[in-house]
Amino acid sequence: MQRSTSLRCALALGASAAAIAAAAPAMAQQRPAAQAASANAIQELVVTAQRREESIQSVPIAVSAFSDENLKQQRIEGGRDLLLAVPNVTFSRANFGGYNFQIRGIGTKLVATSADAAIGVHENNVPLTANNLADADFYDVERVEVLRGPQGTQFGRNTTGGLVNIITAKPTDTFSARITGELGNYNSRKANGYINVPLADWFQVRAAGSYLKRDGYGHNLVTGNDIDGRDLWSSRLSVRMKPSDKFTVDLMWEHFKEDDNRSRVGKQLCIKDPGRTSVGGVPTNLPGRSTQLYLTQGCLPGDLSSPNALQAVNSAATLGGGLGILTGLITGDAYAGKLSDPNLRNIESGFDPMYRAESDIGIVTFDYKLTDALDLTVTGSYAKNDGFSEADYNRTTPTQNFNVTPLSPGGFFNDPQVGRINQFRTIDFTDGVGHQNTLEVRLQSSFGGRFDFSLGASYLRFHAVSDYYVTSNTLTAVSEAFFNAATPSCPLTGSLTSNICEYVDPNPIPDGSGHNYYDNRTRYQIASYAAFGEAYFKLTDDLKLTAGLRWTIDKKTAQPFQPALFTPGVGLLALPIQQVTFREPTGRLNLEWTPTLSFTDKSLVYLSYARGYKGGGFNPPQSAGQHLFPDNYEPEFIDAFELGAKNTLMGGRLILNGTLFHYNYKGYQVSEIIQRTSVNVNVNAKIWGAELEGIWEPVQNLRFNANLGYLHTRLDDSSTLDLMNLTQSDPNYVTIKNGSTFSNCIAPTAQVAALQTLINAGAIPAIAMTGVPGRADIGVCQGAFATGTPLSAVVTVNPLPGIPAKIGGNELPNSPHWTASVGAQYTWELPGGWTATPRADFYYQDKSFARIFNAVNDRLDSYTNTNLSFVVDNPQLGWNVQLFVKNLEDKTVVTDQYQTDDTSGLFTNIFLTEPRTYGISVTKQF
Repeated sequence: MQRSTSLRCALALGASAAAIAAAAPAMAQQRPAAQAASANAIQELVVTAQRREESIQSVPIAVSAFSDENLKQQRIEGGRDLLLAVPNVTFSRANFGGYNFQIRGIGTKLVATSADAAIGVHENNVPLTANNLADADFYDVERVEVLRGPQGTQFGRNTTGGLVNIITAKPTDTFSARITGELGNYNSRKANGYINVPLADWFQVRAAGSYLKRDGYGHNLVTGNDIDGRDLWSSRLSVRMKPSDKFTVDLMWEHFKEDDNRSRVGKQLCIKDPGRTSVGGVPTNLPGRSTQLYLTQGCLPGDLSSPNALQAVNSAATLGGGLGILTGLITGDAYAGKLSDPNLRNIESGFDPMYRAESDIGIVTFDYKLTDALDLTVTGSYAKNDGFSEADYNRTTPTQNFNVTPLSPGGFFNDPQVGRINQFRTIDFTDGVGHQNTLEVRLQSSFGGRFDFSLGASYLRFHAVSDYYVTSNTLTAVSEAFFNAATPSCPLTGSLTSNICEYVDPNPIPDGSGHNYYDNRTRYQIASYAAFGEAYFKLTDDLKLTAGLRWTIDKKTAQPFQPALFTPGVGLLALPIQQVTFREPTGRLNLEWTPTLSFTDKSLVYLSYARGYKGGGFNPPQSAGQHLFPDNYEPEFIDAFELGAKNTLMGGRLILNGTLFHYNYKGYQVSEIIQRTSVNVNVNAKIWGAELEGIWEPVQNLRFNANLGYLHTRLDDSSTLDLMNLTQSDPNYVTIKNGSTFSNCIAPTAQVAALQTLINAGAIPAIAMTGVPGRADIGVCQGAFATGTPLSAVVTVNPLPGIPAKIGGNELPNSPHWTASVGAQYTWELPGGWTATPRADFYYQDKSFARIFNAVNDRLDSYTNTNLSFVVDNPQLGWNVQLFVKNLEDKTVVTDQYQTDDTSGLFTNIFLTEPRTYGISVTKQF
């Protein structure tokens, strides 16, 4: 069939899907790029993106792969660095100790124990519900693969965005060993290595390990210590047994442990809201009748990259600060006049952060060749994860001390968790443990003819218990002053003596028994079953059709508990069990064409459709009689269309790949704050974009690599409340603090002005504006000003939750329009088998937004990153020395933000890239 050259060029070069191993020397287990490759042809990595070994240029999927040598050459030390070499990828830590690895605008922007990840993380093809991708370094790996696009057929869990698959090195039948030591700034000390021992022809053992210890990137200006340091290690034992040519058994056990002062969250940013000095022209700050602190929301919208964002939250707008005023410990704003250190890595805290994580993973794989063309694989796994962290909730110190009161003699208050101190302080803790078991059975053919198939079934069970505590000395003060002190038989701390007493937990680290702090606890379990299959039809010599189908059943169960702040008794009340089941089909259809073209050595063009699914889950229980949001949030789905091309040219010296993609995104899961808790909702969206990648070796030893990603995302028409701007800047409304719950509401400006006029005249008390904790009959937000007397009896006031913000047309969070990277290296050949290779890598990420509202306070600035290295290598002697510098510009980049709720004053937590690091590593291969 005749085709024009221009059409063939468009098909071959205009759009694709393959992130290949970026610039790097030829590596083990790689294959020539072209059948008639030149002497300096680029080598192709073998991948298992379709769960069978194939050259990366022969896989009709958007996949990036990095060998162990690639990772070291480009200083891709862990999952956090993969964005530097994969187009349309972003990464950031998240607020509660997790992270968001995002591909093509799809990631995890919801807060829920029952949340599934949009980007799956696998180790040796086993899905890990809880994992250390953001914490641990890669070591002794065969390769790391990043698949872009929904994975709804082959891998162990469905994902809507893609997956990261870490393939560890397996034992071999030849003795070998390697040790690497590294020294760097911040007193960084690293070591990793392995030893491979063949104990018999059929039995081999491989042990590997990694260690990192360094000082902190920031300082605690109160204690004078470094913070955000690392102290972690990991070990892995792999065993391979091959009792016959047909039967292979692989076993792996991996342990990880971290115990240090790493900061779970960065500095807190806020443009202080001092409160309105007037409303509708009526002053709000008359002496003795001021309502100014009732008209503050804590922080204001604004540019968080400006110096104004270094102010502290107005504590009067927060639950802890407001209760401090009520008890008399605090007068007004505890942080009045406070400005934070402009170094975003530095904090102020009376104690240093604490971070602990530990995990174990065990995997066993049985592979049996039923025939030369049929392979049966059974894989089972077990994993356990424990995590704990402690941090200062505000990470800044007040500008005033406690007042001297009966509760605080000498100005000091003794709190079991906070300790004896003379200032307002809040601490949060995270504590959780998870267990996982998986089993997968797979039958795969390799007939070598026009038809092949892969069939399988999988099972996954994961259960976890998580607690998130917020403790404060003002909360304990309320417990003692207004609850237990009012009942003589109630002790202020310690054991419970009456069911009308409120138990105050005496433990420095809370155990969940106390009612003097907030404890969000959930027990969660998922059981996931799936049956899947793919069939491969070779329609002609150069045309192949792949059809895949998967049927998934996800059964989720949650045991929520009612937070028991300021309630009698001990421990938490178990609420009704939540259960939900999702049954969904997914799959893909792919047509690939391998034409013989005059201008390429080898080409692959493919057109695909894939359906992705990610399960829904549970929203928090609601107060009795209220139904402000759905009990469950729904699954999300991706209908993905992709056109791609992979091309090898110039005798194998140039690889040029590209892709075009379009997603219909249904049910995008995102969190918002409703009723003082994180609630997950579903919004539809559209995504489209393009990727271009290439490696070029124009002459021997000189190599360039580059990738370019373009992404366009758009939310469909929808609306939701933006807590930072409940009035949507409408001057006809004003935001008011609810003194009963310390959440916010809005009311018409004219009506509030009329109420303020009565307050100024002394006709009604100032407390009528906001109310007091525990009283649902006082304040504008409650619609009443005194017991049994509605506000309308004095003046008409119609409170509202807020004006919904329209988000239609906004961009998805963390979805920059452009990402790009360029790398170059040249290898000099020196006498005695030595080589010297300088290398430079440059990365650019466009601006984006942290929230769906795309407001000025959501903006994430664009940034660049430059890495340099110089390697001296002698493979014959087994020596390798690398000098390196990462983040040459020493830029402090905010990768993401988390805005808290209105009871915390709407401050924003930030997450940062690492500063400039440099050092030397020395490797000896045996």
